[in-house]
Amino acid sequence: MASWKNATTLDRASSLRGVLRPAETAEQADLRRDAPVSEGLRPFVERYWSVRWDLTGRPPFRSEVLSHPSVNVSVESGTEPRFGFEMPAVLVHGVVTRRFTVDLTGAGRVTAVKFRPGGFTALTGALPGRNTVAPLGDQLRVPAARLLAEVTAPEDDDDRAAALDSALAPLATDPPDAYLDLLGLIGAMISDRGLVRVDQVAALGGLGVRSLQRLFAGYVGVSPKAVLARYRLQDAAAAMDAGEVQDLAGLAASLGWFDQAHFSRDFRAVVGMTPSAYLQRARAAP
Repeated sequence: MASWKNATTLDRASSLRGVLRPAETAEQADLRRDAPVSEGLRPFVERYWSVRWDLTGRPPFRSEVLSHPSVNVSVESGTEPRFGFEMPAVLVHGVVTRRFTVDLTGAGRVTAVKFRPGGFTALTGALPGRNTVAPLGDQLRVPAARLLAEVTAPEDDDDRAAALDSALAPLATDPPDAYLDLLGLIGAMISDRGLVRVDQVAALGGLGVRSLQRLFAGYVGVSPKAVLARYRLQDAAAAMDAGEVQDLAGLAASLGWFDQAHFSRDFRAVVGMTPSAYLQRARAAP
């Protein structure tokens, strides 16, 4: 079984994984993903992140992310409603199985905690619905009003993240062994591009495929097949954004797709455009 700590070593390297068109996003919003996590929370929390923007008097900007299979809890403020909720608000974002999009309008700020895959459930016992955004209830045993007041009081992004960490730190417990096993497998799925089939992941964990599926269903809420495909699609988008791709057929083969046609179909279904269109757009970015 791969060690769960392998997943933590990938945190910094994977901090921008999933952000589509990162160069364009950087021109419109200030995104930070490097705030520290207290020791007791590290098995559950991958990072704190923040974003702020001011598009007052300018057209909206559509931010797009090929999301990790993770739950996020966000403390949000701004001049316009977001996700159908008046601001300010504390929101729980369930695991997103498709491309995540949000139109940034007016001025706004977000400070959020990104849990590790399965980390929210391991810490709270709750499994939010997929593709849902809802006001925070009692899952964290920290009142939403308290989080809102303490996190938005400081002006500095680092201070806001520290306030969020301080509020969550007392919740830390010893993580379940099954969850630690899950984290080890997640780390391998992120880092090893040779893992392209569920039976490979199951064998790595010394599990049967059905046992692996139950493990992911209980903590992450989506199948290991979907998680594996998401990481390989992230690899594909990142390679194109970094200017590393000359041959899409070769890229598809290296990431485990049977042929370029299947890769193109899967990429378009999640990202919303073909790999060739995405590559052309990435090359045109400043």
